[in-house]
Amino acid sequence: MNRRNALTTVALAGAAAIATTASVKADTAPESTLERIKKSGVLRVAVIVGQEPYFHKDLASGQWSGACIDMANDIASKLGAKVETLESTWGNQILDLQGGKVDLAFAVNPTPERSLVIDFSTPILVHAFTVITKKGFAKPQTWAEINKPEVKIAVDIGSTHELIARRYCPKATILGFKNRDEAILAVATGRADCNVSLAVLSVSTLKKNPNLGELAIPRPLLTLPTNMGIRAESDRRYKDFLSAWADYNRTLGQTREWMLKGFDAVGLAPDDIPPEVQF
Repeated sequence: MNRRNALTTVALAGAAAIATTASVKADTAPESTLERIKKSGVLRVAVIVGQEPYFHKDLASGQWSGACIDMANDIASKLGAKVETLESTWGNQILDLQGGKVDLAFAVNPTPERSLVIDFSTPILVHAFTVITKKGFAKPQTWAEINKPEVKIAVDIGSTHELIARRYCPKATILGFKNRDEAILAVATGRADCNVSLAVLSVSTLKKNPNLGELAIPRPLLTLPTNMGIRAESDRRYKDFLSAWADYNRTLGQTREWMLKGFDAVGLAPDDIPPEVQF
């Protein structure tokens, strides 16, 4: 074999090796969320008990309803899939996304810390943080009024409710609970003076439990967008699809209709909802 033929053989061998390596990488590349949904025909969604108007579980039938369930069904229909639910909590649904247990988490507030581990769509809506006070507790007009060591604030661990309480009431006694239901129970039983929650959840809670206490919207008014959370991945198609879906339905007013339907299911009319609860 002359030198030219030898070089040609080496070059061909190198090209074949590169092609083989590329093929192996392609074969072993992780399946994207969008590919998995289309292949399986299933959209796995995190759901949370007792979080109306977002989620409602019928204890007799086990069926889920609520604004986010309507949204999930609409998204699934666009992908040729059906919805499969996984019961979670506000804190755990981030872990469920990371662990690949779900494909979608609703009503996730985007924070810098969360953006390091998951990704987000554009906002579904924007709403304010509120305080539910126990009976007899002075209704705060500002966050400073409950930023005192003697004030006990109940929050669900790992939620943005906890984040806001610790950020704006660092001097208060913060009581952390596994989920929001336990935090609300602490207020109902007098173990805590108040609970920090998003307005959209607070108004539903007080409608179901009118003797619990009162709703306060302290100043400064604190708002955050609520988005859909998804697994972080290099393939942007799923994220771009959800962002387009969120923008489209928010602009057309469909998101508002889903939210009002969720509120109506717990007996709340549009006039019952504070103006700080935006859709």
